[in-house]
Amino acid sequence: MTVWDGFACFATTPVATPPVPGAPPRGLAERLAYHSRFVTVRTPAIDALAQQVRTLMLLGGHQQVTARPSLIVTGPAGAGKTTALLQVGRACYLARIRRQGEEAAAGRVPVAYVLVPPAASAKTLALEFARYLGIPVTARMSQAQVVNSVCHAYTQAGVRLVMIDEIHRLNPRTTTGAQSADLLKDLTERIGATFVYAGIDVTRTPLFTGVRGEQLAARACLVDCDPFPARDGTREPFKELVRAMENALDLRYHRAGTLVRLAPYLHARTAGRIGSLARLVKQAALTALADGTERITKSTLEAVRLDHLAEQHYRPRAPTRSSGSR
Repeated sequence: MTVWDGFACFATTPVATPPVPGAPPRGLAERLAYHSRFVTVRTPAIDALAQQVRTLMLLGGHQQVTARPSLIVTGPAGAGKTTALLQVGRACYLARIRRQGEEAAAGRVPVAYVLVPPAASAKTLALEFARYLGIPVTARMSQAQVVNSVCHAYTQAGVRLVMIDEIHRLNPRTTTGAQSADLLKDLTERIGATFVYAGIDVTRTPLFTGVRGEQLAARACLVDCDPFPARDGTREPFKELVRAMENALDLRYHRAGTLVRLAPYLHARTAGRIGSLARLVKQAALTALADGTERITKSTLEAVRLDHLAEQHYRPRAPTRSSGSR
């Protein structure tokens, strides 16, 4: 994903498609592969991010001075931030292909995806931008030379959307973090693209503190990827999410509605995080295929070991003894 060829491959690979009613049944190997990839449920966060990105790209397309407005996707770990980011990047790439045609779009790079490296300095971050496009750099090049090469190459390639993940790794209170934050501000002013950042609970990090943090906060609006609540007024968002995933299963003996009825248990098990839920459903489906039962039950779900964060959250109460028992 963090090099152009890899991202282009991701964007053009057909997405996993649920079984089509009336179509010939798929074989075991095909269904194992399908559930390993599984569908990406269109969530409110993805919709909100897609709409905001479209608007800001139109706004920034005619802006000649100052940095373009940007977006920050924030939320706890496992809430679907990176998934939302990549889905919007894929949509942007495919929209460019549809408008220009594959031949006309050849050699153009509409989308860039960069990870902030741990303990990033301005130069190591600039090198990540260079690596994405395969820009040749040498150890003897100064930071300014690398940045100049990046800005020139990104402009020539027609990059219109820059997605920067793991932004919570930046700490502007440190010298290297402050220099990295300044680099990002410089890039937003020199590259004619919309910048979208994603990170874990960024409003609780030093990213929005100090002079640099105020500059970022003044230019960026937030899109929250919060865990799904069990209930929101009259709606049941988490149950709707579970229903969408269950409808996408391709298991021959699964009883429709089983997972929806288990929604309270699933919410307690995953704390409403879409990443944990998707992993739980996928692993349960693969188990059901492997053991031949072809259905997901609560026992199947209980046997799945989830990520440590989810397992720490979900601790079923041990049965209590009656006062007369020994």
